[in-house]
Amino acid sequence: MKKALVYGILGSLFFAFTFIFNRSMNLSGGDWMWSACLRYIFTLPIMAVLVWKQQGMKAIICEIKENTGKWILWSTIGFGMFYAPLSMASVYGASWFVAATWQITIIAGVLLTPLFGQKIPVKNLLMSLVILIGIILLQINNIQQGIGEGVPMALGLIIVASVSYPLGNRKMMSCCPSSITTIQRVFGMTLCSMPFWLILSGTACVRVGLPSNGQILQSFVVALFSGVIATILFFEATNLVKHNPKQLAVIEATQSGEVIFTLLGSLLFLGDTVPTVIGFIGVGVVVAGMIANSLVSD
Repeated sequence: MKKALVYGILGSLFFAFTFIFNRSMNLSGGDWMWSACLRYIFTLPIMAVLVWKQQGMKAIICEIKENTGKWILWSTIGFGMFYAPLSMASVYGASWFVAATWQITIIAGVLLTPLFGQKIPVKNLLMSLVILIGIILLQINNIQQGIGEGVPMALGLIIVASVSYPLGNRKMMSCCPSSITTIQRVFGMTLCSMPFWLILSGTACVRVGLPSNGQILQSFVVALFSGVIATILFFEATNLVKHNPKQLAVIEATQSGEVIFTLLGSLLFLGDTVPTVIGFIGVGVVVAGMIANSLVSD
């Protein structure tokens, strides 16, 4: 459990780069479709090299051939219907709002438990609600100032992403045999979601033309840090506890760390304003909620 918890927190650190760089690309005029597509287009060859070095390419290709429909369906949901809406949401809502609202995925992950023949871990659900309260406190000043006309659209998109990510991940974990490693699974899902990304990139090309060099470079960084490192860490963490719904809820709750890491990154690199005293109390509540979540899982 401790190993999975460390992986989950580290994953949230690297996933925070998604929100920081997506905001940076939006500020520089980059299109959200290219931000979404390029992440996975760059992720695919990196993951292919990792799988090839582990001599696992043949096994994962054979597994995909045997269950092609499931792989394409759940990969498209877990990656495509997760990241495309999340990238689009960054157009309608500020990075702090996207990062904070994304934590709905913690609740979504817990509520999805009955789909896999298990009971909802009520204590973990309550602790996840505590984390969400902390996130609201962290953003209370921004909420009081108003969050813009595009927020309803952003909220709807983030809800879709928040359900799709844990659903696709859990479905693929249940479909994959134990012989398939986390790296093989991430590669397989990236490969099988590629039809979705190619269609979206074609649409982006028609809409706005080719991406700028700056967007390509930043998308590569997102692909490496978030698409590869963060995804492998988080998927491995969930894989370690996949048979225990309480511990799985805890690991999925570590994603709340993204809000704190995004806040720090935005202060250091984007010049965002420092949170109020209430905001810092919110950070403390988030940390306390994560600790309490791990304790009730024992």
